[in-house]
Amino acid sequence: MTQIFSDSGVVEPVTLVVLETPTNLPLAKGEVPQAEGVLKEGDIVSVSGISKGKGFQGVVKRHGFKGGPRSHGQKHSEREPGSIGGGGRAGGKVAKGMRMAGRMGGERVTVKNLRVVKILPETKEIFISGAIPGRRGTFLEIKSK
Repeated sequence: MTQIFSDSGVVEPVTLVVLETPTNLPLAKGEVPQAEGVLKEGDIVSVSGISKGKGFQGVVKRHGFKGGPRSHGQKHSEREPGSIGGGGRAGGKVAKGMRMAGRMGGERVTVKNLRVVKILPETKEIFISGAIPGRRGTFLEIKSK
């Protein structure tokens, strides 16, 4: 991500996307992806990609659990999930879909309603407002509305 200044002097956070020709994907009639023609400045797009993988995470980071109190005899249980079963909803079993610790990230994410701020056709660069999924070098799918 970076930032650019609009004509009125307002700073806008943008993500720089560089179009490259993938070596393993065939293109329609040997064409090279073009930054101009399909997209125009001001277009509203949705960007899909694989999010950054974060490895094995606990419930506080993965699902936003609050955790236990930091006092009253809590020694090592500040970030634990708490009770996961009981005699109520699932009859003493762990209910399906129970949010627990596990692998986080590394899944397909779509961010909608992003605006194309600027296009530089000579360097095949597109500036898209806001953040997009994935790390540097991630293959992205950009769809215009």
